[in-house]
Amino acid sequence: MANSDIPVVVGLDNGGNSNNATVLDATGRFLVDELVETPCQVLDGPEVAIEALASAMEQVLARTGTPRERVLAVGLDTPGPSSATGVISSKGSTNFSQPGWRGYDIRTALERRLDLPVIYNNDGNAAALYAHHAYFGDEAMNRSSVSAIVGTGLGGGVIERGQAVTGAAGMAGELGHVHIPMYGLLAEGQPVPLCNCGFVADVESVASLTGIRRNLLPYWLTRFVGHPLGELDPVRAAKQVRTYGVDGDPMAIKIFEQQAMALGRLFTIVANFADPDAYFVGGGVVEAAPEFRTWFLDTVREHTSLRTEQMAQARFALVPDLDMAGARGAAIAALKSLDGRVTLSTG
Repeated sequence: MANSDIPVVVGLDNGGNSNNATVLDATGRFLVDELVETPCQVLDGPEVAIEALASAMEQVLARTGTPRERVLAVGLDTPGPSSATGVISSKGSTNFSQPGWRGYDIRTALERRLDLPVIYNNDGNAAALYAHHAYFGDEAMNRSSVSAIVGTGLGGGVIERGQAVTGAAGMAGELGHVHIPMYGLLAEGQPVPLCNCGFVADVESVASLTGIRRNLLPYWLTRFVGHPLGELDPVRAAKQVRTYGVDGDPMAIKIFEQQAMALGRLFTIVANFADPDAYFVGGGVVEAAPEFRTWFLDTVREHTSLRTEQMAQARFALVPDLDMAGARGAAIAALKSLDGRVTLSTG
């Protein structure tokens, strides 16, 4: 229950199916320790979706007993591509597929609806921001990090001195579309992977659910003839690979080794232009069994080539609270917009 004398910000994470909301007070304490999800209704168009976001805020305030007048700002994150100020790409996106979303300024629309300042980030930057502040605590404003989040695609974010790097057009941190060397990563006879964006041999073409379905699984099924996943349709089969990997299935392990190697090569590139204090990995692997996710992170670290001086400083970790990371990162961005300082409470 909220202390009604302490101002708060609200974080809203807009996903493909649901909105997730959280409340962060000015002392750095999250008032929600679980998912507070409501339907996002993005398929019903912008006007309905904006109302759904407003409803998500009202519901999380009611859940925490927080008076609306205590809300000073709202943080919003959505999937991209979008501008740094929350204008959805003129070409649309996977989540915002209807014509009405093309070029739609979702941040301004929500700001007008709520009559509150709305601070926007894409979902990768929001999750990266939360990972950074949760890991570094009081030192967050003096540290840098990069996060790679493996989902349907490969999202991510670059944080410098506690601030998300967005770039001139808002496209900074699109780590999935960084090209990586494939020599030594691909097996004999394995085709060079193609990304949905049209690139060849970028990180997302390997380290994503889409990469598994489109590129990795079709090849490895030819090497493991008779594997049970070969009897399923490609979409269902790709979603089952993680379960098989947790159980130690040899084919699934081959797939996850290639994904970990791809992330290691990405981090090697990042090390040479950003040299961050920490490298975070998130996505479905975080939701797997502890032994498996530890193995995966260790494999990413093994394939990240750092100089001796860098290795002495670098930390590798998993993104915490992944299902809540977007909303929490959005809330952190909102709180930072008020005075620039955020120290998360551990109490």
